[in-house]
Amino acid sequence: MQSENCSGHARSLVAGARAIVSTGDTSEKVRLAHATARAWFRRELSLGSPFQDGAMPDRPGRPNKPVLLAPRDMPKRALGGDAGRLALIHSLAHIELNAVDLTWDLIGRFANTRLPRSYYDDWVRVGLEEAKHFSMLEDRLAKLGARYGDLPAHDGLWQAAQETGHDLAARLAIIPLVLEARGLDITPPMIEKAESLGDEETARALTVIYRDEKNHVAFGAKWFRFLCDRIGIRPEPAFHAYVRRHFKGALKPPFNDRARSEAGLTPGFYKPLARIIG
Repeated sequence: MQSENCSGHARSLVAGARAIVSTGDTSEKVRLAHATARAWFRRELSLGSPFQDGAMPDRPGRPNKPVLLAPRDMPKRALGGDAGRLALIHSLAHIELNAVDLTWDLIGRFANTRLPRSYYDDWVRVGLEEAKHFSMLEDRLAKLGARYGDLPAHDGLWQAAQETGHDLAARLAIIPLVLEARGLDITPPMIEKAESLGDEETARALTVIYRDEKNHVAFGAKWFRFLCDRIGIRPEPAFHAYVRRHFKGALKPPFNDRARSEAGLTPGFYKPLARIIG
């Protein structure tokens, strides 16, 4: 199966997404994300389909390190000091690498669903930004004398993709509207902590990530509502049902209500679940 054309980039958006998720080389994953996004926005790629370009992989390609553990088996580390800072940045880099794969899987896996081009424009932008976030954190690790893979990482994030691989609305409910929305809650305190420790470089990286993640949640809310409107169901009750069915764990306060609302995720979506699940 030929996945690239003579100009060196994927022959379709789906082929590009499949190549990004499949490769285990993180540098190549980032390079392909940039190349595929650039070609898409230049209108050089067709959409393609999983039928003609190959199905998305069940699991993303990964380097030999880090060692992946179940969340319960992750070592407990204090967040203070240089070791704690390194562990935090490494864990965030791992989250962002997963976000690269989750976003491009969202693009490729559901390409047979009838959707406007603007849907793909939004998520290609997200996929590019997630690659940028990983690179920023990888660079920060390098300046601290470390690299991605030096510490173990948990293998829980991809389980959300496997749980929702059959249903685009479920995927949107869980990935941007639960997992990425959680980032809006916890990132501002991390920025403040980094600033208080005089770590301006980490604070700047986290500020960029926080700004971008607001848009990612907003795209999730926009397209989740679009799918609900298409079939004539109310978004908030539908969201509650998807979360109860597919998300294992609690929606934990405190919530960043302002940032969530700015992203279109109003309290009626998540606060009832915090009472019921939590």
